[in-house]
Amino acid sequence: MRMTGAKDAVSVLFIEDDEVIGQHVEAGLRSNGYTVTRTRTGGSGLAEAARLPIDVVLLDLGLPDVDGIDVARQLRDEHPDVLILILTARSEEIDVIVGLDAGADDYLVKPFSLTVLLARLRAHLRRRPAGPPGPSEPVRIGDLTVDITARRCRLADREVELRPKEFELLAVLVKHPGQAVSRETLMARVWDENWFGPTKTLDVTMSSLRRRLQAAASAAHAPVALPEFTTLRGHGYRLEPPATQGEETGDISR
Repeated sequence: MRMTGAKDAVSVLFIEDDEVIGQHVEAGLRSNGYTVTRTRTGGSGLAEAARLPIDVVLLDLGLPDVDGIDVARQLRDEHPDVLILILTARSEEIDVIVGLDAGADDYLVKPFSLTVLLARLRAHLRRRPAGPPGPSEPVRIGDLTVDITARRCRLADREVELRPKEFELLAVLVKHPGQAVSRETLMARVWDENWFGPTKTLDVTMSSLRRRLQAAASAAHAPVALPEFTTLRGHGYRLEPPATQGEETGDISR
């Protein structure tokens, strides 16, 4: 994601084929200081994302040429740091899960108010660093190493590619090995302290994080000591250091 300074406008790519919604949202974004590029098809949206420096993508799912879920997946693969918000009439829980699992950071169901959309944008953008973070030592638990400053994750000698929210979720949990971390704390630190979207996004992100780490462990040339994520029903999650690590977890910074 291109980090914007105090005087820089946030660049929004708006992929929406409905003229009424498109004009209304585009006008509202521009009046609030955003730079907006609007396209009406998934193909043209992907082309604009490749051509322009984009901070945010607002994406409709019901596009005339391709399903928006496929667009979201390609955007996430090609632009891992871009903020993706899905705007759609699909309101079933499974639709939300599929959208978030495709790489979206948020999911708004139509009809929605412009005020809510702007609030969601502000909330997400507050979570994005405005400049380089201060240096911190990488955290190692078993064979898992998380370098929060460099935003890198390694399992033994293998680099693990994580989506932005997956990495941020892992970064919170590795700072508290063996400790229960509540859903409220994770939502506040990874998404926003005033989050009012579906908390299912946390479970979807955790499921995806588990799959990526397990895939990396399976692909390793030798057995690896991989921490486990325990689901605490009604509370949150706990990262369990591998049993082979013993008392080393006492040295992990909190």
